[in-house]
Amino acid sequence: MSFSAIAGNPLLISPDVLVDQQLLTADEVQSPPEFPTTWVDFARVIPYKMDLLSRAFQRFMTQPTEAFHLFCTAEASWLDDYALFMALQQSQPELIWTQWDPAIIRREPEALEAATERLGQDIQFQQFLQFLFFQQWRSLKAYANERQIKIIGDIPIYVSHHSADVWAQQEAFALDPETGAAALMAGVPPDYFSETGQLWGNPVYNWEYLASTEFAWWINRFRFLHRHVDIIRIDHFRGFEAYWQIPAGETTAMHGEWQKAPGQELFETLQQELGELPILAEDLGVITPEMEALRDHFGFPGMRVLLFAFGGGSDNFHLPHHYPKNSVVYTGTHDNDTAAGWWQQTRQYERDLFHRYVVGYSAGEPIHWALIRLALASVADTAILPLQDLLGLNNSARMNYPGTTERNWEWRYAHPDVLTSQLGDRLRELTRLYSRS
Repeated sequence: MSFSAIAGNPLLISPDVLVDQQLLTADEVQSPPEFPTTWVDFARVIPYKMDLLSRAFQRFMTQPTEAFHLFCTAEASWLDDYALFMALQQSQPELIWTQWDPAIIRREPEALEAATERLGQDIQFQQFLQFLFFQQWRSLKAYANERQIKIIGDIPIYVSHHSADVWAQQEAFALDPETGAAALMAGVPPDYFSETGQLWGNPVYNWEYLASTEFAWWINRFRFLHRHVDIIRIDHFRGFEAYWQIPAGETTAMHGEWQKAPGQELFETLQQELGELPILAEDLGVITPEMEALRDHFGFPGMRVLLFAFGGGSDNFHLPHHYPKNSVVYTGTHDNDTAAGWWQQTRQYERDLFHRYVVGYSAGEPIHWALIRLALASVADTAILPLQDLLGLNNSARMNYPGTTERNWEWRYAHPDVLTSQLGDRLRELTRLYSRS
């Protein structure tokens, strides 16, 4: 639900780096408010951070660099629309874009030109934020890659209705032609996470239009992300084979229907334009032979989650003896509880299967290490361990509750002293033991 599928989040910009660049003073960043140490208080962080960034902008614009102008020119294909959208949004924060001036909604050239002139400084501020974000991101990625660390970037299949993407490319989405509201909304039917399904509210795509453009919007999106990450994880890969669409006006996802999507044509076009991409398919939820065929046709690894493994019988494909080598195993994902939290609340029959399946667990190994060992010992090419599980944290460190909008994405790692040498030694031992070093 961000304002752009491409733009970076300004909250991730480091003020310390701006001090080094003399865009902020040391005094301005030395005494921040006493924020919580284990979770992010966004309501307080946002105004604090944006005030610092505004100060940096005022100093920067006294003598903007050539690099800034080059960035704005190079990224104009998305940055111009995004910066204008954000300036318009912040000038009328109580409104969504379908409530703006009709000429702006319709993107009439004269109206856009007038708005651009009127909001010139606000637009420059948004361009400046993106310049800083990607400057710092490139530095971070180079630092990681030099140390043989790869970064996985996420492409959520859908974008927010109130976003620069939908406003600028209205024909690419299933919108009401009169109002611009989402005519058909995205989501998933009832599943493990929710008895009424998940109504995301994002507009689904007008795939017929996108196909007529040879999927230009998608090509540009993949091309941009691939420049900034090493591996692309496609969230809700299922939606590229068939997607659940829900009519406008529904309050749950129960009364939707499946529609076919042109995933085969899209990924063939991607390969023609960009070559073989390092893609990871999030293939959880409703699995069909057609979806598996699409994933396997292009050789994309799928996902396996150990916290899902013990809720059925021995045929559960999340149990390690079913893993294909070309897969990625997680103890749990951002949508799951932590391993320790799961164990505290898990059902007895799941515990029984776990005890029968994981030989030796009764010896007293903590649950998070038992699951980490199980992941690393599997044949899956890649194993991913959430930091919360490595630290053995309980439910209070859970990252996200699917289908809810409050208190998500707030967990904060802020205590480097907990990453002890003993913890590192144990992880190194298991990494080498299972040939993952």
